Amino acid sequence: MNSVAIITARGGSRRIPRKNIRDFLGKPILGYPIAAALESGCFQEVMVSTDDEEIAEIARKFGATVPFMRSAKTSDDFATTADVLKEVLAEYSRRGREFEAACCIYPTAALVTAERLREGMRILAADVTLESVMPVLRFGYPIQRALKIENSRLSMISPEYMNSRSQDLMPVYHDAGQWYWFRTAPFLRAGKISGEFCAPVILDEMDAQDIDNEDDWRLAEMKYCLRKEMR
Repeated sequence: MNSVAIITARGGSRRIPRKNIRDFLGKPILGYPIAAALESGCFQEVMVSTDDEEIAEIARKFGATVPFMRSAKTSDDFATTADVLKEVLAEYSRRGREFEAACCIYPTAALVTAERLREGMRILAADVTLESVMPVLRFGYPIQRALKIENSRLSMISPEYMNSRSQDLMPVYHDAGQWYWFRTAPFLRAGKISGEFCAPVILDEMDAQDIDNEDDWRLAEMKYCLRKEMR
């Protein structure tokens, strides 16, 4: 498919300052998803959408393009990922370039691999009814047996599962927070990545780590090193 990788890397980050280009085991973390996207061979272009000149310079150093800068409107704390993707695709269209598919990749997805990106592309290309593909992780504990705290007391959210065996409960998954393959036409019509026509790529716990704080950062580095040793 004629496709573009869009790595969304704005300059602002409140919880971890300069998060998108912070050193991760010897190089800016942004370099890892760029390398995976380039290695995958899936894309006619691997671009970084940013409002920050330093990030743009680093992106180019690692082989990505920054054909235009992100607008102020899509660079604040209220802009959604969908807002950024729509702006990027609209600007490409204005310049005479159209893409059948795109893959949004997050700049701190240091554990993303070329193999998984290729897998996502194959799944999307093989089924014309699909609009998107995304990686997911299985919850480590059955969420049907989740607990809540009210007035300093514990109780089950779903007490009907009190006596259910864990192995009898349906497996449940959550977004791995790495990337989203999507067909551009339905995305632009809906203004969002549809969940109704979305297929999963199931990852192992060692293959993903959401990074929101310093502990998450250390876990991501540990997983990266351990996975490298295991392989």
